[in-house]
Amino acid sequence: MKNFIIDMDGVLVRGNQMIPGADGFINKLREQNRNFLLLTNNPTYTPGDLAHRLQSIGINITENQIFTSALATAAFLHRQRPDGKAFVLGESGLTEAIHDIGYVITDMQPDYVVVGETKSYDYQMIKKAIRLIHDGGARFIATNPDSSGPSEGGIVPACGAMAALIQKASGVEPFFVGKPNALMMRTALNFLNVHSENTLMVGDRMDTDIVSGVTSGMETILVLSGVTKVEDINRYPYLPTYVRESVANIEPEEFDD
Repeated sequence: MKNFIIDMDGVLVRGNQMIPGADGFINKLREQNRNFLLLTNNPTYTPGDLAHRLQSIGINITENQIFTSALATAAFLHRQRPDGKAFVLGESGLTEAIHDIGYVITDMQPDYVVVGETKSYDYQMIKKAIRLIHDGGARFIATNPDSSGPSEGGIVPACGAMAALIQKASGVEPFFVGKPNALMMRTALNFLNVHSENTLMVGDRMDTDIVSGVTSGMETILVLSGVTKVEDINRYPYLPTYVRESVANIEPEEFDD
């Protein structure tokens, strides 16, 4: 029986709206007692916040079934430099994850500058981040490389856009933890306690979801309900294993051996 790792934005939701059929897809996974995990590059919210958001629109998800790039970033920092210090540009999803590993969030000689996503970009904070990297020698970490993301009103800027600004000004490239870095996928597989060869990755982006599944040795399902359109697929040197219009068109049992 196959396990599923599923992207959120563009796959289950678009902004605050459920993509039609997403609730039924999750219910099928539950009814068939399959292991599954929602995997999102969005570091803004905690798993508890995201679970509440999904439940409020009719998708039956608990917080322990959600893994974010903020959690993956925190796990990476903990493995690299336990009990360190970080200057953080981000919302509660990121700051809480970093506090939970015992890190101090500070602008006083931090080991890392960690950039996520925020709806309230602050020039003084951005300037401080640049100087801590350029002048202070802080290591530059970003939760995810997405330059934009979908919303009900159209695309919105994401972490990659802010990281590019800081990189340009500081002259230092960030290390991205989230998709398409296979590190995040491996961390998620360990979190779910499943093997890549028996797990499918479901996503809407060729440049993050699908490539991270491919490089992790997983079968992949591209859904066309988000960023990638069918005419975009052949522009990439790798292909999804399967293509579906949306998760409403996925029958989980069809992928079992």
